[in-house]
Amino acid sequence: MNYILLQAQAATPQPNMLGSLIPFLLMFVILYVLIILPQRKKQKAHQQMLESMKINDRVITSGGIYGKIVNFKKDKNIVVLRIDDTTNTKIEIQRSAIAGIINEEKKGANPTG
Repeated sequence: MNYILLQAQAATPQPNMLGSLIPFLLMFVILYVLIILPQRKKQKAHQQMLESMKINDRVITSGGIYGKIVNFKKDKNIVVLRIDDTTNTKIEIQRSAIAGIINEEKKGANPTG
């Protein structure tokens, strides 16, 4: 009787290790393509935008503040913005807090074509 039980247990095949890893590898590839690659591309474009800034560019910060660049403090990675022309109000922000450069040509463009 014990002999029959031993044969039954020995006959069960072991699961294929590669077969169980394929779904995890597939999920990782999908995650990489859908999330990581676009994020890297976006980060690279933002870095290029930060490097191309110059004095008198109009910018918007990540906090929604509009201003004009009046000075760079390169050693501290700080940008000085003038946010009000009438009172000459200036603020210092980190370069990475700038969300975008506002293109002056688009401002005057006719939206109807």
